[in-house]
Amino acid sequence: MRPLFNKIVLIGVGLIGGSFALSLKKAQAVEHIVGVDRHLTSLETAKLLGIIDSFTHDMASAVVDADLIVIATPVAQTAKILSAIYPYLQANTIVTDAGSTKADVVLAARHSLAEKISQFVPAHPIAGREKNGPEAAIDDLYVGKKTVITSLPENSDQAVELVAQAWRLCGAIVHHLSPKEHDHVFASVSHLPHLLAYALVDDIAAKPHADRLFQYAASGFRDFTRIAGSSPEMWRDISLANRDAILEELDSYCLKLTQLRASLEASDSLALEAIYSRAQTARVNWIAAIEAAEAQNKDGGD
Repeated sequence: MRPLFNKIVLIGVGLIGGSFALSLKKAQAVEHIVGVDRHLTSLETAKLLGIIDSFTHDMASAVVDADLIVIATPVAQTAKILSAIYPYLQANTIVTDAGSTKADVVLAARHSLAEKISQFVPAHPIAGREKNGPEAAIDDLYVGKKTVITSLPENSDQAVELVAQAWRLCGAIVHHLSPKEHDHVFASVSHLPHLLAYALVDDIAAKPHADRLFQYAASGFRDFTRIAGSSPEMWRDISLANRDAILEELDSYCLKLTQLRASLEASDSLALEAIYSRAQTARVNWIAAIEAAEAQNKDGGD
C-alpha cells in the first residue's frame, strides 16, 4: 500500500514534532521526513532515533516537493518560519502547525503567506509530556487524544481533510473549533493551569526552607505540578500570545481564591465544604465522561 505522504518537512524535531513523525512512521504513512531545527544536536539526535530520515538548514531544498510541512516550534517562531517558507512554497504543499494558541498564529500566517494562506491549516494536538526534546518523542503520544483543527475560510475541504487524516493516523481524535473559540477554551483548561503550576513551584522554591518543603512533597504535589516541568520557552510564548484570554481566566480564578480565603478566615466550614463538593462532583463527572468516550471509541475501533 502506498504511503499517504511521500515527503513531510518537520520544522522542530522535539517532543511534539518528533512524536508526530514517529506515529506516522509506525502507521507506514510517510516515505521520507526531512527535519529542520535551530539546533544541530537536536537534528542529529532525531536522525539517530529514526524520527527523521534527513535534515538540512536550507529551507529551499527542504520544502521542495513536500506534501506536508509541519511547524512544531514555540509559537513565537511561527511568523519567521512562515516567511522563510513562503518563497519556496509550491501550490500542492499543505502547511500546518501544532501551536497551543491559534488566533496569533493565524494572524502571522495571513501576514507571512499572503495569497498562499489557503495552504495553511492550523491545528493543535492536545497531548504532551513534562519532558522535552527529540529524546522525549514517543510513537503513541497522540493515541486517543484530541487534535483541534481551526481551519480557515480559505482552506479547501481537501486540505483540511489531509491534515485531519494525518492526525487520525497518529491515533488522534479530530475536533474542529474556530481560532477564537480555541484560545478561550484552552486559556481556561490548559494555559491557566500551567501558570498556576509554575507559580506554585516558583513560590516554594523561593522560600528559605525550600529544601525541607520539597523533601516532604509527595504524590499530590507531584501530580499538581507535573506540567511545571514543561518547556519554559514554549509556555512563555503561549502566555504572551494568549494574554487577554488568560488574564480573564486569571481574574476569575483570583476571585475564587478570594472567596475561598474569606471562608477560611471566617472558619466557615459549610462554605468550604460546598466549594470542595462542587469541585469534586464536577471532576468525577468529567472523568466519567472521558472514560465513557474512550470506551465508545474503543468499541467503534474493534
